[in-house]
Amino acid sequence: MTLTVLNVAYPLAPVGPDAVGGAEQVMSALDRALVEKGHLSVVVACQGSSTAGVLVETPAEAGVLDEAAKKRAYKAHRDAIAAARARWRIDVVHLHGIDFDAYLPSDGPTLVTLHLPLGWYPPEVLAPSREDLWLHAVSQAQHGTAPAGSRLARPIPNGVDVDALNDLRSRRNFALVLSRICPEKGIHLAVEAAKRAGMPLAIAGQVYPYETHLRYFADEVRPRLDRQRRFLGPLGFCAKRRLLNAARCLVIPSLAPETSSLVAMEALACGTPVVAFPNGALPDVVQHGRTGFLVNDVEEMTKAIIASGALDHEACRAEARRRFSLERMIASYMDAYEALAKLGTRRALLGTG
Repeated sequence: MTLTVLNVAYPLAPVGPDAVGGAEQVMSALDRALVEKGHLSVVVACQGSSTAGVLVETPAEAGVLDEAAKKRAYKAHRDAIAAARARWRIDVVHLHGIDFDAYLPSDGPTLVTLHLPLGWYPPEVLAPSREDLWLHAVSQAQHGTAPAGSRLARPIPNGVDVDALNDLRSRRNFALVLSRICPEKGIHLAVEAAKRAGMPLAIAGQVYPYETHLRYFADEVRPRLDRQRRFLGPLGFCAKRRLLNAARCLVIPSLAPETSSLVAMEALACGTPVVAFPNGALPDVVQHGRTGFLVNDVEEMTKAIIASGALDHEACRAEARRRFSLERMIASYMDAYEALAKLGTRRALLGTG
């Protein structure tokens, strides 16, 4: 069946092939896949986004992202969703933002991907009463943390484009961090570990203009930088691929319960071992001693950065091909879209929609 799917991004971050965030990368992959498969892809996202399908653009917020900015963005998203639903016969609405309940349509087949730790969502939004509103996690590990009373569909595990990521670039002697720059990502700990290891470190990522993020970068990250530990800012896909293929290891010092870690999957697809704290789903992604190391503190991280050079790059690539297929992820979403669309059709025929 031919579908019209309305994907709705987090209001404060642009989407596209060069998007920084994992949720935005997943959404961009789905947008491309829908177009390639002959469906109509409609995307609601902020200014600066790039899509394969039809973009319904909302204004980008300038300045600090405070509560007033969020309220403006939520209203713009609600208006854009309503306009899109008035213009096209939408089969499925697919929401990706942590704040999805602020602009959730009141009816119609709807899928919500819970990209972030379940404890970060209000508990009441995880127990929808509507039959045509499906929520799902992005890994079994994340799904297992659902609070009592939650009503979630089966997880749809994330995947990455292994072939597009791998370019067999010559290795260089540096460690890499790819992350949003914010307190829960623990970037300062990776800098400390790299210094102790005597290892150059490249830090790539976005400092979003939230007050806490700006203060964290100014107080905890920037003072620790030097000529060997550098901040590169956000990277597009090609630059990210180049660094991932060249790095000795990827370091993930996250203090948050990671729901899936797309960046760990991307690193393994490039044959690059991962050194990480064992938070959230990371123990399911990284095989300790084979495709990376799971560590408990900065001292262990230091030793693991040094030891990562001895790990087998081909074993990392093989594991990524076996377990983190983008095609498998897309097929699962297409199945969910079709099932929801059929549910909506059936309810319309019965006069209950």
